[in-house]
Order: sequence, then C-alpha cells, then structure tokens
Amino acid sequence: MRFSNRLKHWYLQNKRDLPWRKAHEPYQIWLSEIILQQTRVEQGLPYYERFILAYPEVEDLAAAPQDEVLKLWQGLGYYSRARNLHETAKYVVKELGGKFPDTYKGLVQLKGVGDYTASAIASICFDEPVAVVDGNVYRVLSRVFGIDTPINSTAGKKEFKALAEELLDKEDPSTFNQALMEFGALHCKPQNPACEVCPFNDQCLALKENRVKELPVKLKKTKVRKRYFNYLVFDLDEEKTILEQRKGKGIWNGLYQFPLVETDSLVEQEQLVKTEAFETHLNGGKFSVELYNSEPVVHKLSHQHLFTRFWVVQADAAHSNSIALAGIKEYPVPVLIENFLKDYLPPAYK
Repeated sequence: MRFSNRLKHWYLQNKRDLPWRKAHEPYQIWLSEIILQQTRVEQGLPYYERFILAYPEVEDLAAAPQDEVLKLWQGLGYYSRARNLHETAKYVVKELGGKFPDTYKGLVQLKGVGDYTASAIASICFDEPVAVVDGNVYRVLSRVFGIDTPINSTAGKKEFKALAEELLDKEDPSTFNQALMEFGALHCKPQNPACEVCPFNDQCLALKENRVKELPVKLKKTKVRKRYFNYLVFDLDEEKTILEQRKGKGIWNGLYQFPLVETDSLVEQEQLVKTEAFETHLNGGKFSVELYNSEPVVHKLSHQHLFTRFWVVQADAAHSNSIALAGIKEYPVPVLIENFLKDYLPPAYK
C-alpha cells in the first residue's frame, strides 16, 4: 500500500475534532497556524477560540487596537507572531480587499507567513499540491526513511521538503498534509511513539535499526545568554504604579513592564540604587526600596535565561507613566510579570 494511502487511512480513523477543520476558510486556517507555531494544540486551542470569538472575521482583527491583540495573546510567547498577525490582517483588509491570496506564492509574501504556513493554507484551503514540513513531519519522515541529516540545517530542510513533495498526494493535498502533521503529533511522538501498532512498522528504518530515539537529528542550539533583570515595582500614593511599554526589536516588543534596570549580574540594594538607570527612574525624589523575592525568578526563553528580581519602591513623587493599580490587568504584559502580579496584587485587583 502506498505511503499516502496508509497515512490517510490512519488519519480518517484517528484525527482530532478541531474547530478550524470544520471549514476550510483561509482566515481560520491562517489564524490557527500562526497560533500553533511553536505551540502545542492543547495550549493553542483556547487561544484560537478566544480570537475567533473576539474577531470572527479578518476585518474585526484588523480593526482591533494592538494592545488588545497582545493582551489576548498574553501567555503564548513569541510575541512577534501576534504583532505579525495583526499587521497581516490590516494588510489583507486594506490592500487585498479582505481576501487572502489563493496561491502559495502569494501567501508566502504575507508578513509572518513562511514556507510551512503558506503550504498549509494553500493546500488545505485551495487544494494546491504543495507539501508541508513542520516538526511533526520532520520526525515522521526521518524515522520512516532513516534520514539523519540535521533537520535545522540548510541541507536537511531541502532534503525533507523534496521528500515530502515526492510523497504528497497531488489529488488530495489537503488531507495528506493534515494527516502527516496529525500522525506526528498523535502517533509518532518525540517520546514513546506507538511503534507496535504503527501502520509503517514494516518499513520504518528507524524501528528496524533501533534508532527511533536518535531521530530526527538536530544541530546543537546556540549558547544560552544569561541576563539579569531588576524590575522596579513602584508603590505610589493613591494606589498607583508605573508601567512602561517595551520598544525596539528585542523580546516582548509592544508589551508593558515595570521600569527595568538590567545589570551584568545579580546585585544587592546598595548596588542597584547607585545605577544610572535606577536614578533616572526616581527623578531625584525620596524613596525606599525592598526586595520582594530573595531568590531570582529564572525565566527561560529559547536563547536566553532571565534571572529576575522584583524590587518594591515606595515613592511619593508624581510620574507621567503612573497608572491605577486596579487597572493593571488591562495591560498586555510578559508571562513573567503576569505570574508576579498573581502573587503581588491584592485580591480585589486580580
């Protein structure tokens, strides 16, 4: 039996009932694929449902304020996805009349849409015979065909894309692509794949050669950078605090945070208050400082670990960025600060 026939037979018996599969509309498929980039379905599904409820059509998403979109995205991480999502929605509405491109070549030109996402939308919505290659696909193909070329190398990306194109069911690319991704997610898992009942266990080279745990091969990540964050949690008169919006191309662009003093290592109070950044935030006013967490919170991102301390600063000076403590939950913040607020805020403000 052909690879595609076995795969589709498994899919029709085992596929999950996911909301974006009920209608092959480009907006819904695009939204689901952007949310599910680097995110498991179990985690992403509630976000998809909230976005569809808030923005049923691409026009609704395009008209939303960015802060509102970022707040709805809060907790998913990789916030550039949310910003690109919003920008693309505005582009589709303003420049394309609310209609998504109906070809791979057109889709891949959209901001935040790469080869995988364009292939998924083009095949699922428009039956264009283009193969998808994501983490699940890499895993299935590397195991079944015994390929040890690193999946995050240029050579590996070309090799796996070519193989996926060769295997693709050109008559039904939508079902084939969804089946291949679903098979990797549910059956050929990273840990403990169900090899005993696998429809490919008679041809899987990784199983025959006892290399299931070794494949796929991935080149080692770049060195993790350590950063030391000191957040100044202002406790101002009239139950106010200070939030600032992050700017630039670094992490969490567009999200809000407490005033930040970044240092080269963990510092004590005496060192902190002498930094130029601390003095800038105080504007020369009177203050007192108390460390909220003696043990730093270690927040791990893909290429950096943030060692974070929160310092409660009592001050009576007015500040242009001050906001009511009761309204802080309306601002989109990194999950690092969201977790702090759950512990810090009085019950009435949570």
